[in-house]
Amino acid sequence: ARQECCCRSVREFEKLNRIGEGTYGIVYRARDTKSDEIVALKKVRMDKEKDGIPISSLREITLLLRLRHPNIVELKEVVVGSQLERDLKVSNLLMTDKGCVKIADFGLARMYGIPQQPMTPRVVTLWYRAPELLLGTKTQTTALDMWAVGCILAELLAHKPLLPGTSEIQQVDLIVQLLGTPNENIWPGFSQLPLIGQYSLRKQPYNNLKNKFTWLSDAGHRLLNLLFMYNPQRRATAKDCLESSYFKEKPLPCEPELMPTFPHHRNKRSAALAETHSKRSKV
Repeated sequence: ARQECCCRSVREFEKLNRIGEGTYGIVYRARDTKSDEIVALKKVRMDKEKDGIPISSLREITLLLRLRHPNIVELKEVVVGSQLERDLKVSNLLMTDKGCVKIADFGLARMYGIPQQPMTPRVVTLWYRAPELLLGTKTQTTALDMWAVGCILAELLAHKPLLPGTSEIQQVDLIVQLLGTPNENIWPGFSQLPLIGQYSLRKQPYNNLKNKFTWLSDAGHRLLNLLFMYNPQRRATAKDCLESSYFKEKPLPCEPELMPTFPHHRNKRSAALAETHSKRSKV
């Protein structure tokens, strides 16, 4: 269900420093002058949309993203189950000191449903862009977000971007070098994609994921391979990933209370613990 947020003036927040800038706005670290809470303020240029293609307007708003809110998505009043995020990447993920990962920056997100509406293919940061987008598909599904999830997982494993192309041509070539040359057998309809004639694909018959991640378990390789399926219809879903045995292998995730904390939260915890000990000693 959608959740409504109360409107507050940006003047009630003290900007501390600039965190980053994207296509649709600038993010600042700020302090709530009423609660002393550290938050992220995002100044966003809102866009109208025609056939999935943003049309710039001059109106700007400021979004308050509470870094410890249970779901940042709710602050933008979107229904997560019917959205294509279309810009998943490491820099758009936030992690709280409780180990909770949240998705941020829905500037390119679009409603997803049946019948599907035409949408611009020039979405998703290049390094995380699915091959069907690079080859000009007219159909966008949640599979393109799952390709980006695969890129993110691989980046976390390797501690560097997996496919850092500098152009669309190089991006396609890097994908082929890693996964082999696609064909109609593994990707029905591949040869009919609108932009296929603009690329001269190298002949590369091997999947090199196992060579790239030699230390990864068999379950980890299975998960990556499912996320990097050329055929969008066979690519892993979020449900498939959650059921993967890879996440049941050791080392298991650490307990939330053992996560590194931000200084202002750490100080609050210390004060709360001290107060608890004090009460116990009096009893």
